[in-house]
Amino acid sequence: MVKAAAPTTLSATAAAGKKIALVVSRYHEELTKELHKGAVEALKKCGAKVEDLKTVWVPGAFEIPLVARALSHLEYDAIICLGIIIKGETTHDQYIAAEVARGISAVAQGAGIPVSFGVLTTQNLEQAEARCGGAKGNKGTEAAESAVAMIGILEELEETNTKELRSVGFGGR
Repeated sequence: MVKAAAPTTLSATAAAGKKIALVVSRYHEELTKELHKGAVEALKKCGAKVEDLKTVWVPGAFEIPLVARALSHLEYDAIICLGIIIKGETTHDQYIAAEVARGISAVAQGAGIPVSFGVLTTQNLEQAEARCGGAKGNKGTEAAESAVAMIGILEELEETNTKELRSVGFGGR
């Protein structure tokens, strides 16, 4: 099996002074709390202060994009979306996962800020547990690291930009 590449190493100050929102599903809350914990710990390791973080708990994964959209209109540098969708006896999970992914992507594209996808889509509870601090790591940590890395990339692009960005959602950050 091929092992995934290691994420970009982030400095201890990469998230310093950044306002970051986390949208977390209460469905499978015992596990999403672990995703949240991993994300917050990763943000603190990158220099984020607890007072610069806002967590909004939503009923389920389907509600994540709407709250992420509302938060994107506020002064946040990034939004981290965390949840778990586990396959059941029907195809319901596929419809929910597709809409959640589409919604999160739409928020990111419209807002022009990083909106990371930390929503697990697993076949069973054991796979979810393995990705919430178990054998497969903590995907909340990875979502937070991705958001911080993307903040840096977008800032770097803004600094080197010599022409006005005309796309919806860019500029005026």
